Amino acid sequence: MEKIGLVLEGGGVRGAYTVGALTWLKDNHISFDYSVGISSGAVYLACFLADKMEAAKNMATKYAAGPECVGIQALLKEGHYVAYKYIFNVCLKEKEGLSMAPLRAAKPDMEVGAYDLGKGETCWFGPEDLDDDLDLLRATCALPIASAVVEYKGRRLLDGGITKMIPIERAMEKGCTKFMVITTKPRDYVRKPAAPMVEIMMKVDYRECPQAAKDYHVRHLNYNHQMDIIRSLADEKKAILMCPSKTIKVSRWKGDEDKCKELYQLGYDDMEAHREEILAFMKKEENPEDPQ
Repeated sequence: MEKIGLVLEGGGVRGAYTVGALTWLKDNHISFDYSVGISSGAVYLACFLADKMEAAKNMATKYAAGPECVGIQALLKEGHYVAYKYIFNVCLKEKEGLSMAPLRAAKPDMEVGAYDLGKGETCWFGPEDLDDDLDLLRATCALPIASAVVEYKGRRLLDGGITKMIPIERAMEKGCTKFMVITTKPRDYVRKPAAPMVEIMMKVDYRECPQAAKDYHVRHLNYNHQMDIIRSLADEKKAILMCPSKTIKVSRWKGDEDKCKELYQLGYDDMEAHREEILAFMKKEENPEDPQ
């Protein structure tokens, strides 16, 4: 039986592209048999499934790029380069009213990934695990070194992108036969090894979990392998790979609100440009209720 999966990469501020693409999917009433997200892709997947796309848009275009969330102000506020507690507790929970109760009730076939320092591997969590304090979602975004380790139900978690930046392999393990993959970097992007200083910091900061540093050392190889799988699936017409069609200058960490809005719109427009391909791939008619 055919099973179509949605696969979302992370990307920090670049995730505004993902939100634009997801908004197009929502506007066109397209759903999936299974979905999986990593890092910011996990948060935006939760918003997509919970019908909270306005919260996702605000996070991607306003909060994520705000000066109080990244850099000096974040260091002063939380002691880390990114103020994740402020983003999730204040911006998403208080200002946007984001709740995971609808997802726990609906129980969609979805997963998010976080790296478990106790196990030394990326683990997968379903809708039943999503808490209203948003601790699990915060963990999925908790970049090594740049953020605090998140304590969740006795587990110490970080961003699952340490090993699974684009979780295509997980979607395959879950039995998907076709895939829509949304990434935040160009189609031909090749990830380079981490800087030596970052690798040293990984060994020092997570010395209780040596596997984390070992996994981070080969992170670029995992990413490039995951992209190879996706490109092969796309060549076989088993996947649609959506990624930015042009360069808009934002980084993982920084991008002003106007640039983030531009990236959001690019995600929406890129999906619209591939409308017929996407509808055919999903086997959905544009106006299914319209008599022929």
